Amino acid sequence: MVDLDGVTLGTFIVYLVAMVAIGVWVYNRTKTLSDFALGGRSLNAPTAALSAQASDMSGWLLLGLPGAVYAAGIGASWIAVGLAVGTYLNWLFVAPRLRTYTERAKDSVSLSAYLEERFEDRTRALRVISAVVILVFFTVYVASGLVAGGVLFEQVFGVESTLAMTVAVVVIVVYAFLGGFLAVSFTDVVQGLLMFAALVALPLIAVGTLGGFGALRNALNDESPALLDMNAEASFTGGVWGAGAPLSFVAIISLLAWGLGYFGQPHILARFMGIRSHKDIPTARRIGTSWVVVTLGAACLVGLVGISVLDQPLDNPETVFIALAQQLLNPWVAGIVLAAVLAAIMSTADSQLLVSSTALTEDFYHAFLNREASQRSLVWVGRGSVIVVAVIAYVIALGGGAVLDIVAYAWAGFGAAFGPVILLSLYWPRMTGAGALAGIISGAATVVIWRQIDVLADTGLYEIIPGFIVATVAAVVFGRFVGSPPVRSWEGAMGQAVEEPAR
Repeated sequence: MVDLDGVTLGTFIVYLVAMVAIGVWVYNRTKTLSDFALGGRSLNAPTAALSAQASDMSGWLLLGLPGAVYAAGIGASWIAVGLAVGTYLNWLFVAPRLRTYTERAKDSVSLSAYLEERFEDRTRALRVISAVVILVFFTVYVASGLVAGGVLFEQVFGVESTLAMTVAVVVIVVYAFLGGFLAVSFTDVVQGLLMFAALVALPLIAVGTLGGFGALRNALNDESPALLDMNAEASFTGGVWGAGAPLSFVAIISLLAWGLGYFGQPHILARFMGIRSHKDIPTARRIGTSWVVVTLGAACLVGLVGISVLDQPLDNPETVFIALAQQLLNPWVAGIVLAAVLAAIMSTADSQLLVSSTALTEDFYHAFLNREASQRSLVWVGRGSVIVVAVIAYVIALGGGAVLDIVAYAWAGFGAAFGPVILLSLYWPRMTGAGALAGIISGAATVVIWRQIDVLADTGLYEIIPGFIVATVAAVVFGRFVGSPPVRSWEGAMGQAVEEPAR
């Protein structure tokens, strides 16, 4: 590890101060729970697009994905293909209808409130169950961000991992506590642009040091031809790459299936809910999809160039982005590039903490404990909830684990629990509350159970696939035969409120 001097540390500090300053700037604009949770539905297209995708990718884009490609070769990039397709379809089919439906559902500020109103569930069961699922999986998701923050500070500054995660959680909590939705969204724009610039610049600089893409291809072939085979997985043992087994159909489908997760991610769907008009969505879709395609491709390239450029193999593949920056860049530039890792972590963690605090505040405190609470008190309850969720996530993060593995589990949980239900709520007018409840419970449960089955049987099948299938079947069966459809004609409201997005 190359020690970074005070110049690079200074760059980190300037970045952190700038992010907190944005939070302070919009602090006084957060007066109601709607302001805190959705920013008054005022995001323009570029802000919504960059904010959605920056909060989507998290630290795994600069740590987990490059690390997977570094260890296994280009075959690991099937994840990127699935995510790029999922991003586009999510903006195309979910964003316009969800923006309209949530506003008409008594201006719902959370998915739980929307589902309760959409299916006219007066038992409150749907709100409670969906909020519990959000809190459980988001707490795990935030833990992945803290682990990523620990990896960053440990690798860059040489501090012990527990101390590193403590620093990370304090920074993230302060930022999220101050910000609210507008601060999170505005800082996400800065962070998204920083991530984009760093991911594009670093691998291109590395390719230049090798003498071009032809030299990179030759160097990778010399290490192992499997590194450049989309249908193979290279082996990485003892710091040496060798030929691995061909990727099975199950493995490829599992990697592509990451794209299914988009339909149920509350922190991404919140950006759809917060955009100022459905008319801004086609522009936002183009910006967001372009950002995702370029950054995913660049992240995969980081993993490949790391194999050939770094002086020695890495013990932890997920540090390949950091190691390249340290080896190739001067301290000023390295500080800026490495700040992109922190930007990725913060842009996701603050969004997740915000959604979690909204669930605690709106779906439990306001709905059950204090229905007469003032808007000011609700905002402060939301800020307090940020701290509660962060502390629990911190405890989970102390258990360690690979960033990509933790993200994969939470991503599958949300995708399976909410994806089918959200899609059906937007496109099947006769869907019932019983179907929604069955879909959420069965999807979440299947992900948890399948993870345990896979530990014993080693099926290799990503848990989002059985989870999504089981949730869809349960939602359709219960939606068809149990309960009554909403009295309100949501289909008619949709036809009057929104035109289908141009493809």
